[in-house]
Amino acid sequence: MSRPNIARTIGLLLALCGIGFVLSRSNPVIAQGSAPQAPIFEVDPFWPKPLPNHWVTGSTIGLSVDAQDRVWTIHRPNTVEDNFKAADIKVGDERGKDDEALPGKPGEKAGDTFIGKCCKVAPPVLVYDNAGNLVNSWGGPGKGYDWPDSNHGISVDHQGNVWLAGNGDKDTQVLKFDGAGKFLFQLGKHGVHNGSNDIGNFWKPTKISFDAAANEVYVADGYGNRRVIVFDATSGAYKRHWGAYGNKPSDEAVPAYSPTGPRSKQFNTVHCAMPSTDGFVYVCDRVNDRIQVFRKDGTFVKEAVVDAHTFRSGSLWDMTFSRDPQQTYIYAANGVDQKINILLRSTLEVVTSFGDGGRGPGQFFGVHNIATDSHGNLYTTETYTGARVQRFIYKGIGPVTKAEQGVVWPKGR
Repeated sequence: MSRPNIARTIGLLLALCGIGFVLSRSNPVIAQGSAPQAPIFEVDPFWPKPLPNHWVTGSTIGLSVDAQDRVWTIHRPNTVEDNFKAADIKVGDERGKDDEALPGKPGEKAGDTFIGKCCKVAPPVLVYDNAGNLVNSWGGPGKGYDWPDSNHGISVDHQGNVWLAGNGDKDTQVLKFDGAGKFLFQLGKHGVHNGSNDIGNFWKPTKISFDAAANEVYVADGYGNRRVIVFDATSGAYKRHWGAYGNKPSDEAVPAYSPTGPRSKQFNTVHCAMPSTDGFVYVCDRVNDRIQVFRKDGTFVKEAVVDAHTFRSGSLWDMTFSRDPQQTYIYAANGVDQKINILLRSTLEVVTSFGDGGRGPGQFFGVHNIATDSHGNLYTTETYTGARVQRFIYKGIGPVTKAEQGVVWPKGR
């Protein structure tokens, strides 16, 4: 081969290598041959730091990360068991009675003193900085609004305002506060609902998400209703709503979920509705074990079943997107199987998963919500008596070596 031909061949090979490198950088799924690629995480066992004031939390039922990477959670104070709140219960209170104690001489008179010094129930809304320090706390009943009977979901919008929902039987409202906890307005009247096509009230709404460019609020509604409903974020004015497959929702009785039966024409526990940056909305149809994808006007696009043999509470408890500009991946919480699925957004295929049941770092009991910060780190909250928030450190993109990774413990620890 002549020198000019050798030079051209070398140049072509270098160009092809360059193209391969660009593909690896821009589309991590194609990188490094045919091996599937996915985000890698490790649990951070030292985040967050312990709460002050002997505070403890109940079922931690909502999660959001704001523009400053502060982590917001909401819990249910009434779910903290009595044996865990001696500093909130006074001697003589029936809740503080110890059936195993032997009779003795009379102690303090009823109502005179608290049973002990530990512990106290924390306020419902807790805010952590990136280092895990608690930097703010507030929440509970107040003048001018109906605080939820059963807290469910907290979301911080693109203007720093805080939106709350609840899934008690009479929770038919959504609340908006500023970041300091000042009440702004309420949508819906507590205790009033007229089905899935009532545009003035909700029924057990679950989670609130935002389309910043359109200044819109998406409400997953929810446990009682069977729809996604959209409002203006500033005025609260109603815009549109839809049910499964983009149809008008119906409240008629539907058969129980079956992985081998026909797919339901109605949502069954709409647990999230997440707008993407490229004009789609991804809906957690929790008990039906499926994701449904829509255009922002409610036009149905496609669906996928995830962990089809998950019964009871279903497999799609919450979702969020990876923080790369293309939002290449979806992170989806399965609170029955106690794991986080990582899906390729373009195909809705599960690439890998991590997590397992338990109480230690990186394990879950009722993993309920999921969110990311600007660095790609992942946060989760747990309902039931899991009652906590955890952080998983983003370690970059790498080849998938296991379909189910189990607990993602820090390397070398």
